[in-house]
Amino acid sequence: MTLNRLLSDDLPRSKILTAILLTLFVLLALAPFIAPGVNALSVAAKILIFIVLVASFDLLLGYTGIVSFAHTMFFGIGAYGVAIACSRWGATWLNLGLGIATALVLSVLLALAIGLFSLRVRAIFFAMITLAIASAFQTLASQLSEITGGEDGLNFSLPDMLASGYMYVEQPIFGVSISGRFVTYYILFAAALAMVLALLRIVNSPFGRVLQAIRENEFRAEAIGYRVVMYRTISSVLSALFATMAGVMLALWLRYNGPDTSLSFEIMLDVLLIVVIGGMGTIYGSVIGAVLFVVAQSYLQDLLKLGSDAASGLPWLAALLSPDRWLLWLGVLFVLSVYYFPNGIVGRLRNRAAGL
Repeated sequence: MTLNRLLSDDLPRSKILTAILLTLFVLLALAPFIAPGVNALSVAAKILIFIVLVASFDLLLGYTGIVSFAHTMFFGIGAYGVAIACSRWGATWLNLGLGIATALVLSVLLALAIGLFSLRVRAIFFAMITLAIASAFQTLASQLSEITGGEDGLNFSLPDMLASGYMYVEQPIFGVSISGRFVTYYILFAAALAMVLALLRIVNSPFGRVLQAIRENEFRAEAIGYRVVMYRTISSVLSALFATMAGVMLALWLRYNGPDTSLSFEIMLDVLLIVVIGGMGTIYGSVIGAVLFVVAQSYLQDLLKLGSDAASGLPWLAALLSPDRWLLWLGVLFVLSVYYFPNGIVGRLRNRAAGL
């Protein structure tokens, strides 16, 4: 199988972009060996989770032109599916599989309901409907404490082979313990890689071309015979399934889930920011945007602390670089990225390679 077929004939089309993507692939693939610390590995795992979540949202926004604020609801369903199954029924492979399957079925039903009843309305009204549904679902998850654990959430265990204390090899390899945590990370890595390749296949298939035609001109697509509502509904269902799997990945890594962990509106805002930074309508943009955003979110405070300490002789500059102002600087970085990369980083690099 050639690389071209593996990437569904959607090559990066830019030497710089290709180099960046290959570098990120290697870094994420070797993360347990390059950065074996708990915090660094958690950042790498979070990047993998957000790559899948953002890419699934880009299928809706970037390729179909649908603005939905209910996307994190499906993310939460996936996480709660694992959490409820393993905490209430027991930490077995069968229960884990049942939890994932139940979450996927529920996501399909909800996505179908939202698609069939709401996608006929105008874009702004659809966005408001999905926002109301997501808010109602978060409230429901907080109140059904007997099932979801309420505001406290659910702590749970996974099958023994994925437990942090389970050792596959007695002696460390290259200084890294081959534990259940190590294996869990590579399960996340393999899942993220497989789902990104699957999304590339979807958006570059005839179905994906129709979605892009609907995004560009819905009325023209309807006029030439495509059933727009059906295509948009299928797109919503597929996007929901991938978002649900991202939630499953989150639960597998954290071994905990609560309303603020997977259903928070802040996560939805983060996803929107990442899509814009990376470039809408480019699955590769989800990868680059997720890496930049998660790394900035995780380490910006540490960098600001270093800057603040270095500028201690200038009180006004030290105060400006205070770690407490990290959200301000994150906002500045976002504004600058939008200003210099209006089509996202991937769009800018591709336009540059094409001489535009």
